Amino acid sequence: MKLGFTVLTKINDWKIAKEAENIGFDSVWFPDSQMIWSDCYSTMALAARATNKIRLGTGVSIPGTRIAPVTAQSIAGINQLAPGRVFLGIGTGHTAMRVMGMNPMKLKEFEEYLRVTKSLLLGEEVDFNFNGTTRSIQFLHQDLGFYNFNDHIPIYVAANGPKALKLAGKYGDGLISAGIVDPQVVAFSLGMVQEGANSIGRDLRNNYRKITMSNAIVLKPHETLNDDRVIDQVGAMTNTLLHFVYEIYELSGNEEMIPEYMLGVWEEFYEFVNKMKTPKEKRYREIHNGHCTFLRPEERRFVTPEMIRGAVIAGTVDEVVEEIRAAEMAGLDEITLLPSLDHQRITMKECKEVLRKL
Repeated sequence: MKLGFTVLTKINDWKIAKEAENIGFDSVWFPDSQMIWSDCYSTMALAARATNKIRLGTGVSIPGTRIAPVTAQSIAGINQLAPGRVFLGIGTGHTAMRVMGMNPMKLKEFEEYLRVTKSLLLGEEVDFNFNGTTRSIQFLHQDLGFYNFNDHIPIYVAANGPKALKLAGKYGDGLISAGIVDPQVVAFSLGMVQEGANSIGRDLRNNYRKITMSNAIVLKPHETLNDDRVIDQVGAMTNTLLHFVYEIYELSGNEEMIPEYMLGVWEEFYEFVNKMKTPKEKRYREIHNGHCTFLRPEERRFVTPEMIRGAVIAGTVDEVVEEIRAAEMAGLDEITLLPSLDHQRITMKECKEVLRKL
């Protein structure tokens, strides 16, 4: 099992990638959300020049804000700076699109996007449709150092729902899911991935990575999940998942998709959102304010022990290691940690002993 680290994409914080490398993390992920953070590729380029061995990639890239050739060009340029250490995490775009009041890319369009991007990253010629016109495209000047396609760039497809999970099996070199460490949920997700692979006769046994994005906190002696330090450190992550589920519930109205660990706060949170002073047509901006970055004081009451247990890995060093190993036994290869802005280095320091014991 490997541990990765998700750095909030702040252009001046690229040095955190080197710190993660020094501590022993396997990878650093840079989120792509244009309305709330710096540009992921600019930040990653700086990190690539500062590091030597740690793997670097997007966590995750958003197709709705960049056409496929641009995404392929951007990540291949980073691969020129850090050859063989680069990966492309990519998803339909929950936060990047919803923070503008838009919907993520539809799965049919996402599948086409993955097809084109995958071919381009192999240096191949591929048919590409833009604004209703289809043309054959291929990167020129591949031997002049503008980008690197010689060192393979794996694509990790972000997916949680069954249909997206099947796409991860068809097109991905790996899967990245949000907040999934429960062995039963891991097993279900990987089953859906395998179904997608089977649909095209694909064998996933070799080098297919199974990754989840979560967070972790190492509890101090006599510390509980109700303590202020714990809530401060993990609250941004737990409430981000609450925002995510709220958005999907509003579209579907399906109560079955609300995780059990959220049920204790769900009605209160739903009422809280409906009473926001921001006009409903602009409310998406308030819902996602602080996304993964900080815990808003007015949302602190939703960070309950049940939410923490359901959303992050919490416990003593040995308990954290045990939970990670259970996820590994279920089939995961990597967990990437996503702490809030003010707790990135704290989480790194806490997890040094966890890394040593894995």
